Amino acid sequence: MSEEKAIAKREKREVVPNVQGRSVLASMATRYSVNSEKLLDTLKNTAFKGATNEQLMALCIVADQYKLNPFTKEIYAFPDKGGGIVPVVGIDGWLRIINDHPAFDGMEIEGDDIECTVTIHRKDRSHVTKATEYASECKRDTAPWKSHPARMLRHKAIIQASRIAFGFSLKDPDEAERIIEAQAAEVRPPIAPPRVIEVEPEPENNPVRISN
Repeated sequence: MSEEKAIAKREKREVVPNVQGRSVLASMATRYSVNSEKLLDTLKNTAFKGATNEQLMALCIVADQYKLNPFTKEIYAFPDKGGGIVPVVGIDGWLRIINDHPAFDGMEIEGDDIECTVTIHRKDRSHVTKATEYASECKRDTAPWKSHPARMLRHKAIIQASRIAFGFSLKDPDEAERIIEAQAAEVRPPIAPPRVIEVEPEPENNPVRISN
């Protein structure tokens, strides 16, 4: 092999820098046994549709960190009113990161469609973590809450308890919808109605009579 060809081949191998963003995609691609570029295109058109490159990279970092599967809705992009996205972790994603945590030692669930208490046990703590959620504070006027109120309240309690027990700072679907609703209901200064100005009529000019 000539020296020129050897240099060109070496330069070709060195074109792609070893940056963090590529490492995240490479890690996810390896987990799903697919090509990195194909994975990126698929995410842009499915679970992370509508996300900018920066938002997509942030979503990939979270998905890779917690080993969440975007294709089974464990994590996905929720479009907001401003054209951006809100990263959301579904209940299946929350259960995955809870069960995968090395300190997790089981949970207990007690409640109904009025209130629900979740108790989480950690292997490295002597005291349990409890969280209670109330329907009066959580229930919303949406189809899931109307058809399955007890299940939705149970999900809220599990998520809140896991936040306290493990320090997860992720958003669930219910919270994402509340964020979108808050954006749509931003208070704007009211437009003042036109002011009516009353003008008193001028007195009529009485004709002056001149007598001879």
